[in-house]
Amino acid sequence: MTTETLIRVASLCVLLACAETLHGIARTVLVVPRIGKDRAIKLSALTGSILAFMICYVFVPAIGLQGPAQHLALGLLLATFMALFDMGMGLLVMRKSWRKVMTDFDPRTGNYLVLGLAFLVWAPTLVFLLEVCCG
Repeated sequence: MTTETLIRVASLCVLLACAETLHGIARTVLVVPRIGKDRAIKLSALTGSILAFMICYVFVPAIGLQGPAQHLALGLLLATFMALFDMGMGLLVMRKSWRKVMTDFDPRTGNYLVLGLAFLVWAPTLVFLLEVCCG
C-alpha cells in the first residue's frame, strides 16, 4: 500500500467522522425536538448510513483499490475507526460512562449504531460493485 493510498484512507476516516459528528449535532438540535429522542436515534441510523454511503460513493473510487476483498477490508477499517471514534467521543468529549457508551451499540436499548457500522463494513464493496456493473 502506497503512502498516497494511506493518506486517502485516513482522509476518508476523518471525513466520515466529521460528517457523522455534524449529523449527530443536527439530529440533536433539529430532529429530537420534533419527533423525540428515541425516534430520532432510530431515524439517524438510516440517515447516517445514507450519508456514509454517499461519502464512500464519492471518495472510495479515488483510493484505487482492486477487487471486492480490498473494498471489504476498507469497510472493516472504516467501521472499526468509526466505532472507536464514537467511543472516544462518548468517553472523552461527552464524559459518558463505559456502560452508557456501550449502550449506544446495543439495539436492544433502541440504539442502532451497530447496524450502521455493519452497513459501513459493506459500503465500499457496494460502491465497487456499482462501479463494476454500472460503470
